[in-house]
Amino acid sequence: MKISKIEIENFRLLKEFSIDLEDELSLVIGKNNTGKTSLLTILDRFLNESERTRFSFDDFNLDFRGTIRTLIQKRKLDEKITPVGIKLKLYIEYDEKDDLSNVSKVMMDLDPAINTVVLGFEYSISYKEILQLKQDFKEFKVKGSSPRKKDLSHFLKENHADYFRIHRKSFLYDSDKEKPNELVYLDLRQEKISLNKILRFKYISARRDVTNKEVDKSLSTQISKLYKRKETNEAQLQAIEEFKESLLKTDSNLSEIYGSIFEQIIKKVRQYGGVAEGDSLIKIMSTLQHRELLDGNTTVMYGHQKHELPEHYNGLGYMNLISMIFDIEILINEFKTSQKEDTADINLLFIEEPEAHTHPQMQYVFIKNIKALLKEEIKITDENRLQLQYVISTHSSHIVSESHFDDIKYLIRQGDNHVISKNVKALEDEYGKDQQEQNYRFLKQYLTLNRAELFFADKAILIEGDTERILLPAMMKKIDQESSGARKLLSQNISIVEVGAHSKVFEKFIDFIGVKTLIITDLDCGFQGGSEEDRKWKRCSASDSKVQSISNESLKYFLSASGKDNIEHYTRLKPEQKIVSKCKKKWSSDPNGIVKITFQTREKNYHARSFEDAFFHLNKEFILDEKSEFASLKKTYLKQYRDSEIDVFEFSEKAVSKKPSLAIEILLNSNTDEAGKEYSNWEIPQYIREGLDWLRLI
Repeated sequence: MKISKIEIENFRLLKEFSIDLEDELSLVIGKNNTGKTSLLTILDRFLNESERTRFSFDDFNLDFRGTIRTLIQKRKLDEKITPVGIKLKLYIEYDEKDDLSNVSKVMMDLDPAINTVVLGFEYSISYKEILQLKQDFKEFKVKGSSPRKKDLSHFLKENHADYFRIHRKSFLYDSDKEKPNELVYLDLRQEKISLNKILRFKYISARRDVTNKEVDKSLSTQISKLYKRKETNEAQLQAIEEFKESLLKTDSNLSEIYGSIFEQIIKKVRQYGGVAEGDSLIKIMSTLQHRELLDGNTTVMYGHQKHELPEHYNGLGYMNLISMIFDIEILINEFKTSQKEDTADINLLFIEEPEAHTHPQMQYVFIKNIKALLKEEIKITDENRLQLQYVISTHSSHIVSESHFDDIKYLIRQGDNHVISKNVKALEDEYGKDQQEQNYRFLKQYLTLNRAELFFADKAILIEGDTERILLPAMMKKIDQESSGARKLLSQNISIVEVGAHSKVFEKFIDFIGVKTLIITDLDCGFQGGSEEDRKWKRCSASDSKVQSISNESLKYFLSASGKDNIEHYTRLKPEQKIVSKCKKKWSSDPNGIVKITFQTREKNYHARSFEDAFFHLNKEFILDEKSEFASLKKTYLKQYRDSEIDVFEFSEKAVSKKPSLAIEILLNSNTDEAGKEYSNWEIPQYIREGLDWLRLI
């Protein structure tokens, strides 16, 4: 038995939200402010009802506030209107192996072909309460003395709890439509049906009480909590009984000692206490309570070079990891009980941002071991195991890189007030439809090993090689120094990814995560040369009269028109025509698209084919400056270029011995001008500037 899907309506950014859960781990990722914490919060609000989990007006989705306003302004309402509000639905799936004795109480259909139960939780307002709200708000406006006090939002902020009600329901599931019929349901509160034996929810918050201050004994406090949970575990009962027996012996010894310590005060009570001889005699006894003994009387120590040191001497990262293990142990033992029939059918554990305070290596360790740890913890007996599903939310690319793609749920904003969830494993199907399984394998391996941070980036730059990777931050800084306003490139969450000539492999991924992407690539133009019998592809600049077409497959994929790959098609494209979006599986020109492709353009009467070609043409004086040192440029060709014996294209093709070294030397030979602007003695090729300016402002 498991929760297969969670649906949420009108809670903060989760307007119409649905997320699928895996049998074990579901890894929830996404950029900041995409609803990860809201998912945890609404589960806690509905499944762990208490005073601290009440809803506030600020929890209402902004669009839903407009829906309420519309209902209030309507002259006449349909009496059959479905209650509206914040809603949570849990889809529970079961099979013939499951014990249905608990879940049968909430089943709405006994059809053996249906194996889904939908539990609904609502903070909603019905027809009757809407009418009352309309009347009360009308009177409120009459009494209000200011426009603000006459506003519906202001009224609901103070009074929404008078009209909205908490409901728990089990809906009839329509297998044909694969969704519940909300008009047919069982009212769980009215029928006094408890869900405790069906479902339990617990979580570890990102705001963990872990510090390495000397006065705080975070781990020691957890040990006390852990002992209290262990007491109900049958496997621990024998050890606990031995503990109690030891305490009884200690009580006896301490009582004798107390008699000596407090002998004088006892005598004074007898003498001055005003009691009759032999009456109300006091005696100081030891009554150690095993549950409370560990509170404040236990210290977690850690070993270091044969010495034992207090817990707060440890690093905060280690303490956080140890604390999470303690918390998991505590919560799993809360899920468990001493009697099999008292455990819930489904136990859901939510761990929020386990990466807090931990360095990358510890994040790798955590996600590698979490499944093994929980498998060990859920064992009750050799035959009986706890049914546990767990959700981990994270911002850590290190955790993502060590996870299975099939476990990842990617949250992404669509518009201002709406978030959706995507199953990353659906990418495999997308690539499979176009017979690009090898591209998917490459993408999966590449993201796992190198660039999982793409999932969390607001913007991305895909580049070809080492030269651009090394120089791009400097180019971004140059543009920032020249730009007015607050939209600086280096102040934005931009991920730079080296993809070689494989940017088209990433096109489905870019479309999937919806990240604004700049692709910086080379024109790679040339011509078919040689004899009629031995025609070979030869490189040349786009300014060469022999130039015919391009060999860059990514340019052909994103920017080709009716299959054209002749050079004129690409060299004539305007900047706005290089911005594309995907429609019906095809990328096409769109000024409002999220992807821009840039490549060499004509500059100062020359059209280059590669980065080096463009940079050398634009910065000839910088390259030939006698004060500069470029060990990566072969001296023979450097001299020929200085003497104009070879052109810039031939120089760029033959002179560079190591491209990464060239990029580093460009930075080493850069100057800062009198105004404090860095990299002032060389220029950025126009095609790169064009792309970075677009990315900066989009």
